[in-house]
Amino acid sequence: MAARRHRWGLAVGGVSAAVAVALTAACGGSTTGGSTPSAAATAGASGAAKVPLTVYSAQGYDSDVVKAFTKATGIDVKLVDDSTGPLLTKISAERNNPQWGLLWVDGDTAFAALDKQGQLLPYTPSAPLTDVGQQIVPSDHAYVPTGTTVMAALIYNAAKVTNVPTSYQDLLTPAYKGLVGMNDPSQSGPTYPFIAGLMNQLGGQADGVAKGEDFFTQLKKNGLHVNPTNGDTLHALETGQIQYGLIQSSAATGETLKAQKSATFDPKVVYLPKSTLLPSVIGIDKAAPPAEQAEAKQFIDFVLSPAGQKVMQGADATGDSLFWPVVPGVTALSGLSAFPTDYQKIDPYFWGPLEGQVNSWFDGNIK
Repeated sequence: MAARRHRWGLAVGGVSAAVAVALTAACGGSTTGGSTPSAAATAGASGAAKVPLTVYSAQGYDSDVVKAFTKATGIDVKLVDDSTGPLLTKISAERNNPQWGLLWVDGDTAFAALDKQGQLLPYTPSAPLTDVGQQIVPSDHAYVPTGTTVMAALIYNAAKVTNVPTSYQDLLTPAYKGLVGMNDPSQSGPTYPFIAGLMNQLGGQADGVAKGEDFFTQLKKNGLHVNPTNGDTLHALETGQIQYGLIQSSAATGETLKAQKSATFDPKVVYLPKSTLLPSVIGIDKAAPPAEQAEAKQFIDFVLSPAGQKVMQGADATGDSLFWPVVPGVTALSGLSAFPTDYQKIDPYFWGPLEGQVNSWFDGNIK
């Protein structure tokens, strides 16, 4: 393999279907392993000197966390911040010469696909997790949850419409024609897990893809608007292009907190049955040098520590900081509603490898 420490040339483009398929195709069995030594023990045993840690992240609080981590440890971190889709494309393009040490994005389906390709290093952090957090951890400990949201929240403009759907099927009726928007799964990381979750809800693993394709085909016929990311869908809501948006719970809640309410705009949020659990997830590059892997473990432990959680919650109060914690003793921000009880957790090891196929179909038939 070529030398790995080339850190320049970080510009990325959009997600091509071919690259997405390459990333998510299952390339073998899951990696094995379980609990691993703590980061401190690993670093101490190896006596490794500090090296730059490269973090690929799509989190709104990542810059603040990186700065706090460097201040606490003295470890230099190179942050590559972008939307999830371009980051996954970048990782796929670097398959033979990886340039990342840690990946930190929303949704465990992408991590499950990477794990099935043998690209993730198992690690068990020192911090305990809540029951919900433990549900997210895979049996081989290939990645770690750092918080959770759900997908999708339905945000609507109560100043313009009075109809509030109670099911996804409601959105197919004439009352919602031309009024519904969502994100592009090739650009917005949280959107594929939403699509997969809806497929799982409609037809399970046996028939979910077909049932989901039929649903989105009908939704398109009913005037669905597809925008690149949460911000674009919210802009469409604010400007009256749509009256309902299917977006990540943190972005929807943030909009209700920061929006200037008026006679023409009053955003409200509801959760339709079986919203899909969408964790923020972090994982270590198995091909990274040992010294960088040890630092990556330290970073994960810092993120799950009281200090790290405090930074995560304080950095983006009307955006990504609106997550439900998975660390015991950490309380969600006051602006966030109670964690939805009617949620589902999909199997990322089944749905993750289908991401390229589903996104390609969506690109060709729905956008």
